[in-house]
Amino acid sequence: MQTLLFEPSVQRIADDMTGPITYRPDVIPPSLATAWFDALRRQGDWHETSRIMYERMVGVPRLHCHYAIADPALPKVLRDALLIVKQHIDAPFNSIGLNFYRDEHDSVAPHNDKLHELTPHQPIVLLSLGATRTMVIRRKLPPHLKTELELEAGSLLLMGWNAQLHYDHGIPKLSQPVGPRISVAFRVRPVRASETWGAQ
Repeated sequence: MQTLLFEPSVQRIADDMTGPITYRPDVIPPSLATAWFDALRRQGDWHETSRIMYERMVGVPRLHCHYAIADPALPKVLRDALLIVKQHIDAPFNSIGLNFYRDEHDSVAPHNDKLHELTPHQPIVLLSLGATRTMVIRRKLPPHLKTELELEAGSLLLMGWNAQLHYDHGIPKLSQPVGPRISVAFRVRPVRASETWGAQ
């Protein structure tokens, strides 16, 4: 993985020992961020899911969809977004996951990505579109240092593979109204011999 970490606008949240985690605003202009948000909101194959929590089935508080980069049906807007991302992070991305936070009630609990679902030492990169939402990044070990990061439209957040060992991250619910947001997550997932993109 090669990143342009020393650009003046790049904010470092965690160093290479426990991360890296970096934030870069204004990767794409506001007009393009708005156009991409509108296109993905219309074109995304959005799904609702449920999960077991506290011994009962609850709805996941956001919509989501997934695309394989090798899929010929990958929407053009995601192909264009991938080209922009690869100008800043040189990684062999093969998976794009999208989360749609419809309003202040949608969220994702503090978590780290499962390492067995990621190719070792490859990053996760999040492109934010739509309304600004706060991501809380918290160190797992005491003293549990915490950063609250405002993810603006058109920004990129990079989390190194190593960061999943040392930090949790989440998007909390809000008490005040907020507009919709789409998070576009670029990952490098292991390719298993039995997998075919059409089955996902």
